[in-house]
Amino acid sequence: MKRLFYALSIFLFISCGDSKNSAEFISEAQGRYLFNSNEAIEIYFEESIMKVKWRGQDMTPIKANDSAFYLKEMNEKLVFVSKPEMHIELAEKREHEGRKYSFLKLKEGSKTPSEYFKSKEYDKALSAFLAAQKRDSLDPAISWRRINRTAHNYFESGKKEEAFEMFKINIELYPNLPRSYRNYGYALIESQDTVGAVENYRKALAIDPNDNRALSFFERIENKNND
Repeated sequence: MKRLFYALSIFLFISCGDSKNSAEFISEAQGRYLFNSNEAIEIYFEESIMKVKWRGQDMTPIKANDSAFYLKEMNEKLVFVSKPEMHIELAEKREHEGRKYSFLKLKEGSKTPSEYFKSKEYDKALSAFLAAQKRDSLDPAISWRRINRTAHNYFESGKKEEAFEMFKINIELYPNLPRSYRNYGYALIESQDTVGAVENYRKALAIDPNDNRALSFFERIENKNND
């Protein structure tokens, strides 16, 4: 009921005028915006009518005025603000509980961390992940578990290059966690790279000499050498 009420209230403010947009506004507004630190929302125009691409969907918002558009798929009103730099704000509503949401516009050619990674621009992906961590160390997009799970998924699907690079990113993000090195070491030993595995398990032990999994690894190595 609340969603319906909000939607109806938006429609009451929708102008009866042309849904097309000015060339000046199109030039300023079109582009990609950070929906969150690792996900973008794209604004583009067809025949001067705004379109939104988000999470694989192409959507057409309803124009409320020259700078505000209602997107029913989100049940949100997008407000375009040009100063101090172009960004999108969500119109206030009760469900936001007083929080303000804004999406900054990405510079042309810029990508999210995952987009850099998928295009195999690993150095840029790392820099983008580190920048996200600097902005918010609790950002879910850079959580140790999420990145570790992604690395394992790559490994299990046979994409070892991507897996190893993702493990390395987790090490750079969390260099003081023994498990960062252990998980990379595990992938290396599974790939028959004993030397690389030993190096990483040693780094885990250097952080925590009582790390049971690292100790068990070296015990297995020693037993194998003694056979």
